[in-house]
Amino acid sequence: MTLTPRLAIALCAALSLCALLAVPASLPSLGGDARLTLAVFALATCAWIGTPIDDTYIALGAGLALTATGVISSDTLFGTLGDATVWLLICAFVLAAAVTRTGLAGRAAAFLVGGARTVRQLTHLTTAALVVTAFAVPATSGRAALALPVFLALAKALADRERLVVMLALLFPTVILLSAVATLIGAGAHLITVSVLWEAAGERVGFTEWLLLGLPLAVVSSHLAAEAVLLTTTRRADRRGPVRISAEEIQRHSDSPVTGPLTQAETRCALLLATVVALWCTEPLHRVPPAVVALIGAVVAASPALGTVRLKDALRTVPWSLLLFMAATTAMGVALADSGAAGWLVSGLPSGVGPVVFLSVVVAVSTAAHLVLQSRSARSSVLVPLVVAAAVAAGVNPVAAALASTAAAGFCHTLPASAKPVALFAELPGTPTYTPRDLLRLSAVLAPLTAALVLFFAVAVWPPLGVPVTP
Repeated sequence: MTLTPRLAIALCAALSLCALLAVPASLPSLGGDARLTLAVFALATCAWIGTPIDDTYIALGAGLALTATGVISSDTLFGTLGDATVWLLICAFVLAAAVTRTGLAGRAAAFLVGGARTVRQLTHLTTAALVVTAFAVPATSGRAALALPVFLALAKALADRERLVVMLALLFPTVILLSAVATLIGAGAHLITVSVLWEAAGERVGFTEWLLLGLPLAVVSSHLAAEAVLLTTTRRADRRGPVRISAEEIQRHSDSPVTGPLTQAETRCALLLATVVALWCTEPLHRVPPAVVALIGAVVAASPALGTVRLKDALRTVPWSLLLFMAATTAMGVALADSGAAGWLVSGLPSGVGPVVFLSVVVAVSTAAHLVLQSRSARSSVLVPLVVAAAVAAGVNPVAAALASTAAAGFCHTLPASAKPVALFAELPGTPTYTPRDLLRLSAVLAPLTAALVLFFAVAVWPPLGVPVTP
């Protein structure tokens, strides 16, 4: 492993902090557990920033170090794997495997995109279709893989209009990343945020509440981003002329029919998915936890009589590495809160800062964090515990601050390596796609736009929906 300038800077900072913490006379207000926690946290963050070591391996090592030193108990470390949010994600991936196996996604794409007659209609219909996938497929990388065949079909149909193909190549990952905030299962970072809020602040955010707060933001930000992509990657001449995308062109890239009557398997899967989503959305009425609803849906989806996928095949699609990462970083968050380390870190912040100013700083830092930490889950693992502790100290509602931070961290479009969907669509042999320059041009517009939109929702939209700026 070569010592890059980025790694050298991160390593020097982490080791300097560890040396300071090792001196008993320094920082007398800091207890022993807090010192150990901060040292482990600093080294883990340094490794996430500057090394190619797997994020999960680093998180597990940090969790193990905190357990071995007695900062947290082994029950705390292993108990995080049994959290309801972990089961929710597992079952959601089983359901997603069932949907993918039936080919319902191809039918939905043919139905929506086939109605486009202009470039702008194509852009916004594609955006709407991608937003909807947040309810069917967890994790942004899974949605990107599902959407790739649809993009390739569109690229073939528009082969004579290269700039439109480049625009669509950039549109797909952009909308996938920004629309993830629509649902609790949209990204692993959301589940980390929910766990930290519960452990550190005693605040429970359920599937329905997240949907109520996140879906409007996802829809507005996705369609604004679609306009930004359209205007920054195409010229007026590119946007002129009709667009005709036939179902036959999409069919060439799909293994299952995209037109005609639904098969029995497709009908069963569509009904099951609609039922699960409806039960998730009506949780306040029936009081059945989302994880239990997801487990029922997963059992039905993999059942021999009614299912469309075998359980062992569906379980292969579950990102077990992500689940272990979530569990380990949740344990790290517990250590930060219980040891007093998080409170000490934010104790030096200026007092008397207004809620809007505080949220503005949180959103700005979270928006820029992808330049340092490429993993979305790692960003939430580092930022959310500190944001929650700082919000409590500043008199700001920790739920509003954590949600604003997580939503702002969804922007990660500056570099191809900033997010997996961006990297996936940046390298497509034989298909025109965007360049790093295209990404920088879009980011210059999209970063301030999304940051301002998140702040607007946190200050003006979420309070009437039950999440005020101040507690």
